[in-house]
Amino acid sequence: MAIDRLENALFQELEQLKREGRAKGKEFIIVDVKKPSDGKGPRYLLKGFGNKEFIRMNSNSYLGMSLREDIIKVEEETARKFGVGPGAVRFISGTFQPHRELEKALARFHAREEAMIYSAAYVTVIGVIASLVTPETIVISDELNHNCIINAVRLARPKERFIYRHLDMKDLEEKIVQSVGKAERLIIVTDGVFSMRGDYAPLNVIQSLAEKYDRHFPQNIVTIVDDSHGVGAFGQTGRGTEEVTNAKADLLIGTLGKAFGVNGGYVVSSEILITYLREKAITYIYSNPITPAEAACALKVLQILDSQEGREKLSYLRGLARRFREGLVRLGYETIESEHPIVPLLVRDTKRTADLVNYLIEHGVLATGLNYPVVPKGDETIRFQVNADHTPADIDYVLNVLEKYKRERWNG
Repeated sequence: MAIDRLENALFQELEQLKREGRAKGKEFIIVDVKKPSDGKGPRYLLKGFGNKEFIRMNSNSYLGMSLREDIIKVEEETARKFGVGPGAVRFISGTFQPHRELEKALARFHAREEAMIYSAAYVTVIGVIASLVTPETIVISDELNHNCIINAVRLARPKERFIYRHLDMKDLEEKIVQSVGKAERLIIVTDGVFSMRGDYAPLNVIQSLAEKYDRHFPQNIVTIVDDSHGVGAFGQTGRGTEEVTNAKADLLIGTLGKAFGVNGGYVVSSEILITYLREKAITYIYSNPITPAEAACALKVLQILDSQEGREKLSYLRGLARRFREGLVRLGYETIESEHPIVPLLVRDTKRTADLVNYLIEHGVLATGLNYPVVPKGDETIRFQVNADHTPADIDYVLNVLEKYKRERWNG
């Protein structure tokens, strides 16, 4: 059957995205990776660019673990033992020993009773929120929460949803007060580290507010934190926003696909909550888990992170991020103060954001331009992400490119 009218409608929508500067366009394809050498971090070769080498300043692999030989060896050995895929969902016959070893280690790392891993952090968030929202639940969410939280709340269809201004604890409290007497259960959900900005939620204040008003809700106020950008990259020991704010959420969601350098997501909480999620979370029950080899790699990374080597790597990462952030300020660019390796350059203009991204590519630097509606209008940004396999020379090179752009084009 012909679908020409549908294709025409979709084509018009794509053209509109292009006109507005919001189309993502074709994806770059990495065809080879050069390991770190001669004071330089890894370099990436892209399809269509010949032998031109790129510094990857838009990778979530904060600890730089994905290219380590000891991690690669673990993956190879585990794949030989268990195969390259799980072959089933968890409750049928898809649970392998590395899955449970990793879950137990994650629970210990976060000082929780139990943990469960999913195929991705995105589906972790959807599975957790959709499982815990009832027709008598109100959800309160930070306005800059990640897309996965926004869509999870939509899918869950709570009794009511409130959005509070970004990091505005007074507004959050007002939303809690508005919810009193209207629901059995109240859920407060927030990112830990916000992925577009590198700032973080004051979890200690959020927990205090939850405790203050908890008695007004028969089934409690429940706090859910997605700290996918925090765990493994933030805090002295890599325990993320909870460590930095000295607070603990009721359910903490993390990812294995960023600092851990593998794939998958996870949630840690009490034994009862995790057991309930294993029975109810649709994105867990009906989806294959990560491979046993990926689970074994993540466990190896967790062991490194929770050691002196891990603490030294985190210190090095903080130093690189500080070097880059201070360099931006010195050059007259606007950024956001934080210790996190997400370092945003606020451009505040869609066309200039695209121009700067293209300029960086011309000079061998991969960075991510963020335009509306990914970020609000006026907050157009270049997001840089510092990794532990970058070197000071890498950071200085990128700063030199940005200095050249500032001189040649910023005021042009």
